[in-house]
Amino acid sequence: MIHQLERQQQLNCDLETAWKFFSSANNLSEITPKDMNFVVRTQLSEDEIYEGMVIDYYVSPLFGIKLKWQTIIVEVESNKMFTDFQNKGPFKMWHHHHFFIPNEDGVLMVDKVNYELPFGFLGEFAHKIMVKKKLENIFDFRFDFLEKKFNKK
Repeated sequence: MIHQLERQQQLNCDLETAWKFFSSANNLSEITPKDMNFVVRTQLSEDEIYEGMVIDYYVSPLFGIKLKWQTIIVEVESNKMFTDFQNKGPFKMWHHHHFFIPNEDGVLMVDKVNYELPFGFLGEFAHKIMVKKKLENIFDFRFDFLEKKFNKK
């Protein structure tokens, strides 16, 4: 079964600042909880993402088990949106769409993730008892980090 996670966050910054931060794969570990042990393995000569970019990571999503994860940037519209697909990793499918919508208060950032777990009904059971909550916690961490970074009072 395909699941969807959607989050929105208002960032009090200009579009160029938001784009520069989010389009750099080097910033991914900053917006990921430390207990995920998220490490970008790819040596990135380009700081800004581009269509066809392949990024390799290590991640420990559950029980500290270290997994390899590889995403491919499949679509980029500079200062508007980009999409990454999991090529290899813990999900059967992972499509993450990032949108940046300028407004009078700065930029509305929208994340839409479509994902599916492997292992049929066992994956669905795991989703129900822990994976859904883990993903929500990851995006909650991200929200809090971005509030501190972009929305300081």
